[in-house]
Amino acid sequence: MTIDTLDSLLEEQLKDLYDAEKQLTKALPKLAKAATDQELKSAFKEHLEQTKGQVARLEQVFELLEKKAKSKPCAAMKGLVEEGRETIQEDASDEMKDCMLIASAQRAEHYEIAAYGTVRTIAESLGNQEVADLLQQTLEEEEETDAKLSEISKRILSAAGGETGEDDDDDFAPALAKKKAPAPAKRKR
Repeated sequence: MTIDTLDSLLEEQLKDLYDAEKQLTKALPKLAKAATDQELKSAFKEHLEQTKGQVARLEQVFELLEKKAKSKPCAAMKGLVEEGRETIQEDASDEMKDCMLIASAQRAEHYEIAAYGTVRTIAESLGNQEVADLLQQTLEEEEETDAKLSEISKRILSAAGGETGEDDDDDFAPALAKKKAPAPAKRKR
């Protein structure tokens, strides 16, 4: 397919997202099974159900656009899912494994947040507010999931002896980096 219009760009981006969401419906049960923290396990299961709804919402978007709901292989999500699979195999304490699972999941969430923001903007620029509203709904769910994972990671890090003060970033990775970063060297005058 030649991508030479905003309509064709939107369709191609939606195909990519459709595949990404389908990949996640297969990956999330594995993350839930690997998690030891009950709140995290529940969050993964809840997001699985939400993701199934997002797949259905994308099918609704395709229908509104009068296009067949088709997937285009999403290499980015394939890589993120593979990283999650590797994380599951890591030898780590329960707390660290759960934090690693959260980090993997948040990478996928951030990809989706960026992708849904883009397709929503394309739909808006085409004047298709109904499609844009559906995509915005999914974008908000992805952002809520990301925030929930951040809260769970802060609790787990705190229980593991990490600092998670009010001024920490919302993402797990910066919180971990702050914990491990060495103090800056003092300058000689």
